[in-house]
Amino acid sequence: MNAAPAAAATAVVFIWLGMVLAISFLETPLKFRAPGVDIPIGLGIGRIVFRALNRVEITLALVTLVAVLVGRPTSVVATLTAAILILLTGQLIAIRPQLNRRSDRVLAGENPPRSTVHLYYVALEAAKVVALAALGICLLVAG
Repeated sequence: MNAAPAAAATAVVFIWLGMVLAISFLETPLKFRAPGVDIPIGLGIGRIVFRALNRVEITLALVTLVAVLVGRPTSVVATLTAAILILLTGQLIAIRPQLNRRSDRVLAGENPPRSTVHLYYVALEAAKVVALAALGICLLVAG
């Protein structure tokens, strides 16, 4: 892969990785342990934070895609980039709407039955973290 696009993609991928780790695996579980933060308040905060994160992720995904395409990627870099885009798309299109509907019900004062959809989001998030780390390393080596 060409050096300048590889360097740009590497920076973006590691920034993206850091954001996902900080928000999904640090802020999200910790906010529910804070004094005075009950489930509705935590869900309200989480929705705002994840809406912002997902918007930034879409931007970072597009920048990564452009840098990778311009840089004539290796097959491994292209495959990892595609995998990350598929994981993000799955989260945004298949899972987030279901989580939003459930949190709407909780915020409206209902007590909906427990759902496993959140676990699918976490699984995709963990897979995305692994793929982002692998892509970042491959880009470092390729650049």
